[in-house]
Amino acid sequence: MRMQPSVFAISITPFDSDGRLDEPALQAHLDRMAAAGVGVYLGGGGSGEGFALDENEARRVLEIGVDRIGGQVPVRAMGIEPRTADQMIDYIGVAGEVGVDAAQIYSLDPGHGHRPTPAEVEVYLRAVLESTSLPCVVSSHQSVGYKVSPRLLATLADEHPNLVGVNCSHGDVGALVALCDAVAGRLEIHVGGPMQGLTALALGGQGYLTSEANLAPKLCASVIDGYRRGDLTATFSAFAEVVRLSGLLYGHGGIRATKAVLDRLGLPGGMVRPPQLPVTDDVVDEIVAHLESAGIPAIEGWRP
Repeated sequence: MRMQPSVFAISITPFDSDGRLDEPALQAHLDRMAAAGVGVYLGGGGSGEGFALDENEARRVLEIGVDRIGGQVPVRAMGIEPRTADQMIDYIGVAGEVGVDAAQIYSLDPGHGHRPTPAEVEVYLRAVLESTSLPCVVSSHQSVGYKVSPRLLATLADEHPNLVGVNCSHGDVGALVALCDAVAGRLEIHVGGPMQGLTALALGGQGYLTSEANLAPKLCASVIDGYRRGDLTATFSAFAEVVRLSGLLYGHGGIRATKAVLDRLGLPGGMVRPPQLPVTDDVVDEIVAHLESAGIPAIEGWRP
């Protein structure tokens, strides 16, 4: 893996009006990501609605990604939080068979409010890493209520060459600092969401994961492009717009709003799957108005 600055979209999974996986829409959506130079994580539990996919659909989403844009941009599997190591091992096995570039090892989530002990987290991660030769990225995510130890990740990096990165998604910036101090330069580090994107780069990380790229991939990529060129004015300007867009989308339903706006713009978005419900037209109107005022259509090359 090349530890270069980069951005990944947590890709949507389009569904048609009957709730079925919309393969042509997913293909067209992935084409947009690749054209912008944005890598993708597929089937994620948030933006990808991975919780609503059955096993066959989860596999098919990965197959489409590899077939459609493999070799153009990094294509990675994400999946959802597992209850057991066996569940994660099964998903990693599918990802390896399909041929993705890497797969995320999601944080163990026993459910019912329970949290695994540090020793249990270690046993879990070792079991998954030992089950595969596929490049893997460990997730440390606030949704499960605990942080994966940076010291443990450093040890695992020494022992498992297929551990190539960490996705850090915590509101606590201290968690990111500790992680970068432990493994920056040895493991790829991306933060979940754009808010800490520049902080991650400053600390030696590689960039950020973003749902916003589903709507504005060129804008999200321009943050990294400006950073690579050393153009701080361009970097800061683009980053400010991504952060504002993130707040607006998440304040109005997250991926529900994103899909509805994509549909309004005539871009592949599709329906959300129950238990999620679509947003109202008023929400879409507000977001489209923001896009116009921010000049994002000109960046992306489409018209509201």
